[in-house]
Amino acid sequence: MTTTATPAPYRRPGLRRLRLLGQGPMFTASVVVLAVLVLVALLAPVLAPYDPEAIDLSASLTGTSGDHLLGTDQSGRDILSRLIHGARTGLLGPLLVVAVSTLLGTLLGLVAAWRGGWADALLSRSMDLVFAIPGLLLAILLVSVVGSGMTAPVIAMAVAYTPYAGRLVRGLARQEKARPYIESYRVQGWSGWTVCVRHLLPNIAPTIFAQSAMNFGYALMDLAALSFLGFGVQPPTADWGAMINEGQSAILQGAMLPALAPSACIVLAVVAFGIVGEGLADRISRREQ
Repeated sequence: MTTTATPAPYRRPGLRRLRLLGQGPMFTASVVVLAVLVLVALLAPVLAPYDPEAIDLSASLTGTSGDHLLGTDQSGRDILSRLIHGARTGLLGPLLVVAVSTLLGTLLGLVAAWRGGWADALLSRSMDLVFAIPGLLLAILLVSVVGSGMTAPVIAMAVAYTPYAGRLVRGLARQEKARPYIESYRVQGWSGWTVCVRHLLPNIAPTIFAQSAMNFGYALMDLAALSFLGFGVQPPTADWGAMINEGQSAILQGAMLPALAPSACIVLAVVAFGIVGEGLADRISRREQ
């Protein structure tokens, strides 16, 4: 009686471990910035010195002081407290967008690459169709039907970002599918789903993760833009995009911080996510060579 040996799981040597440090000072600084932002968002109720929605018209547009390190806005609300609580909505929305779009895109991309034929053509054309619709326009249309808030923009942006993940996964999976180890598993009778989940997907996951880090920054910027336009998180809830909108009138009165502070937070977060994503992608490409 002969037995066929099961091949050892194939793993690309360069992708066994992604070291977050050692990429350079900019990469390390970006990781630290993101870690601080996440920590601030998680500990917002503890770190914020004031209630972010507490109105005190007698303290309207006060400058920086010992009581208010970044001053107050037109309604007398503490800007620092609103920034800290705004980190929650600023990070939660993009997290949901990236999580949903990556999950859907990975599923669609794997099915398209593995099945091929009509399934690949149908899914690819569907992703092209969604890709042709601007995400912000889709979000505005959905908000007009559902109403403003976080739910509609998150759903719309998740749909808009799905083709990005789907195209990436489809291309990576097609390349990986052509490798000999995939055929060896198929010859032994392993199901396509098992081969994809247990062997193919882990080998392309680092690249997907790197792209997701960059998409996080883009999603944060898009959702902040929607809040700025009044289609996202509504006042008095603290949100960086909405704070910029509210701070516009203060600029005419000579107060820059109500609009400048949340703008700086958005720029800092987007740049940090971009640097981390680019750094991971660069490390992956160098190790695959």
